[in-house]
Amino acid sequence: MKLTAEDRRALDGERGEAARFALSVVVRMAEAAGAEELLSIEQAHIDACALMSRSSLDLVSHLAEHGGRVRVPTTLSMVSLDLEGWKSLGVSPRFAATASRIAQAYLELGCIPTWTCAPYQGYLTPRFGQQIAWGESNAVAYANSVLGARTNRYPDYLDICAAITGRVPYAGLHRTENRRATVHVHVERARARDWETPAAWAAFGSLVGSLALDGVPVMDGLPAFRPSNDMLKAFGAAAASSGSIELFHMVGITPEAADLATAGQGRLPSNACAVARRQLADAWDELSGADAGSAVDAVILGCPHVSYAEFAALSEAIARFGAARIHPNVQFLVFAGATTVELARRGGLLGPIERWGARIVRDTCPFHSPVVAPTARVIATDSGKCAYYAPGELDVRVAFGTLDACVEAGVKGRMPRREAPWRAR
Repeated sequence: MKLTAEDRRALDGERGEAARFALSVVVRMAEAAGAEELLSIEQAHIDACALMSRSSLDLVSHLAEHGGRVRVPTTLSMVSLDLEGWKSLGVSPRFAATASRIAQAYLELGCIPTWTCAPYQGYLTPRFGQQIAWGESNAVAYANSVLGARTNRYPDYLDICAAITGRVPYAGLHRTENRRATVHVHVERARARDWETPAAWAAFGSLVGSLALDGVPVMDGLPAFRPSNDMLKAFGAAAASSGSIELFHMVGITPEAADLATAGQGRLPSNACAVARRQLADAWDELSGADAGSAVDAVILGCPHVSYAEFAALSEAIARFGAARIHPNVQFLVFAGATTVELARRGGLLGPIERWGARIVRDTCPFHSPVVAPTARVIATDSGKCAYYAPGELDVRVAFGTLDACVEAGVKGRMPRREAPWRAR
């Protein structure tokens, strides 16, 4: 392992116990990955702050008590608590106390309290080619693919060690040669009208994740329009859930895929497959474990956290539907980062949403905080990631659909019967 003089001083304890411990972990991981040297990073994003185990609190407390301090600007993913609204959400004081202690320890390390799983939507968005160390699977996929920054999918606890040291193994997607497309996915007979919602891109992402697994897919044959940031977010989150996608290329859309040859760094991927409309429709249907027309107990939006544009779309959908209130038996939860919530408030979007009966939940997510009613048996969502994880995490069945379908489910208490876009004529 090639270490700099500064690395060696840190390992010898000259920068304190927290830095020594953190760099020792980074070096051990580099050895395990077969890296010959370490790489300096410019920023980090921490996913481990959501973990509620005793070991999670012990580790971050140890780092804070021994003088730990992040060396690069470091944002924080969601914590296990709406830090301001937890009481009204029915969270127990004991749970809140532990989550708050973990959150405070990360702040003592100098982290930035963004508390969002979609850091690319707000403060410190990475730039093309920037070397970073991010946790949270959807954020990693978006940073690598849409922004063209460079990060591996950093596991919990290694993320904070990277932030404290500013160093990571020079391996994986930090290296240009590992960013080459390895799986070619060609979409057949793409019609623009079938791809007009983020939910369609989520279903597509779920399919691609299952096809590419841990490879680097490149896709062509897509409809002739540029997908929105929220469509790309939905795709990446679903692909990172059903597979282990850390980087994807879309020809003519993402920055490292001007064409197939560029995405393949001069050669075509050895693995290739074609995706027909039927497969896309099946992928949509597979995200639903509940029968069409099922009664819905809860609606979950914001997995990953909703953007300002999605707040605007939700407000417009509510206005289009024209109902004054949601169904009394439905819990309607919208998860978002505090920065986006405040922007939505200043933009006049929150009033209609909250008066309609939706609850805005900040700082956290449905899988890490006990905010979804324990009696819920069927949830509606437009998120491929939520649809993938909810059955195991929340012990529920999922009704998957568009934002408009979720709003209708909130009003009627029942998911509308609608065909996947690729089945509709």
